[in-house]
Amino acid sequence: MPHILIVEDETIIRSALRRLLERNQYEVSEAGSVQEAQERFNVPGFDLIVSDLRLPGAPGTELIRLGQGTPVLIMTSYASLRSAVDSMKMGAVDYIAKPFDHDEMLQAVARILRERESRGNAPRESQDERNDKPSTASTGEIGIIGACDSMQSLFSKIRKVAPTDSTVLIQGESGTGKELVARALHNLSRRAKAPMISVNCAAIPESLIESELFGHEKGAFTGASAGRAGLVEAADGGTLFLDEIGELPLEAQARLLRVLQEGEIRRVGSVQSQKVDVRLIAATHRDLKTLARQNQFREDLYYRLNVIALMLPPLRERGQDILEIASSFLLRQGKRMERSDLRFTQEAEQAIRHYSWPGNVRELENAIERAAILCEGPDICAELLGIDVELDDYDDESFDDDRLAAGRAGNASHEPTEDLSLEDYFQHFVLEHQDHMTETELARKLGISRKCLWERRQRLGIPRKRSGVAG
Repeated sequence: MPHILIVEDETIIRSALRRLLERNQYEVSEAGSVQEAQERFNVPGFDLIVSDLRLPGAPGTELIRLGQGTPVLIMTSYASLRSAVDSMKMGAVDYIAKPFDHDEMLQAVARILRERESRGNAPRESQDERNDKPSTASTGEIGIIGACDSMQSLFSKIRKVAPTDSTVLIQGESGTGKELVARALHNLSRRAKAPMISVNCAAIPESLIESELFGHEKGAFTGASAGRAGLVEAADGGTLFLDEIGELPLEAQARLLRVLQEGEIRRVGSVQSQKVDVRLIAATHRDLKTLARQNQFREDLYYRLNVIALMLPPLRERGQDILEIASSFLLRQGKRMERSDLRFTQEAEQAIRHYSWPGNVRELENAIERAAILCEGPDICAELLGIDVELDDYDDESFDDDRLAAGRAGNASHEPTEDLSLEDYFQHFVLEHQDHMTETELARKLGISRKCLWERRQRLGIPRKRSGVAG
């Protein structure tokens, strides 16, 4: 069982994070400062350290040195996001912005531990041995499961594109793994040892996004008490990944176009430009060409981004990959729970293969985690997956919209029609209150993060109000 050290001075956050990790079968120790961690524990003995950046006494980045190679995940607020990027240059494996979604934290922890395990288990081999490997083996190098024709074609393009500095636009539905493709492009490039800075354009408030991306000078706006570099500048020499670039405001798009055309940035409030060497990778689930026709996205920026376009197929179009991905998720969950006997029944495999998975890989992972936790024996049956599609219907190739909606809701098909599912409730609440509540207020009332609110809007097709109340 992986052993994780949490270093956080706020007791409420520390306790909540501990409960979250322990519920997911991690062994957890905690400390309120770097000094307490040193005094109580053998810091290099942990599998992962999750630390706040700002701590009493020494900062969380001090644990990078004390950990002696143990991966350190830095937590920080958006207000100090630039400092978190600096911590990555010092050796932190990644950062996560507060307030974070539980799924977001668990995914980051699982990914870091998985990468640590794969590095530890990788046998040493000569260059000749690496060159002699068949091409299919490099799928592991890319880090994405995929044997179907569309994924093999994608892997081939990744290998060709990665060594270049060309801008890449990754397209695909939400949950298909666009960030995994971006990481593969970065890891196989000449910039692999430099930072890869990931930014979700929809998760940063519109009023802050230009300052976050391009930095600002002292006095540029109210509250700008000191100058600060932006995330584009922080990615100098490395890769900048802009997820959901279709949500980028038009003003920020104009500044980004300058980065691509001239290779330079200008901080908010500054009259001077400075050169940056950044490789840009963008991702979106939206049709940018259509948005450009509707004047919601700059057409000149679209053509600059669309140098190399990579399309990720939805999970429902990946054939037998679905079962292989499901099996890998089950194996990982079994390791977390120290249960090597977990297996799918034939009906469960049938359900996995035929369900449409509107939430794609992310939905599949969550369904398997839920099933593994709820199962009482080694066999995971179809009912535990919570996708609520009748097995008798699988032979029928047509699925009506009502059944897909029921599958999306998780348990709506077994409830009376007058009762609201969780997603029905979410949709009704947002539509009723978004005209007089900000995005922050909506998220707080629903008990979720702004990022989670945005992701659910996208999944349910609820457009965000851009006029009226500011987010």
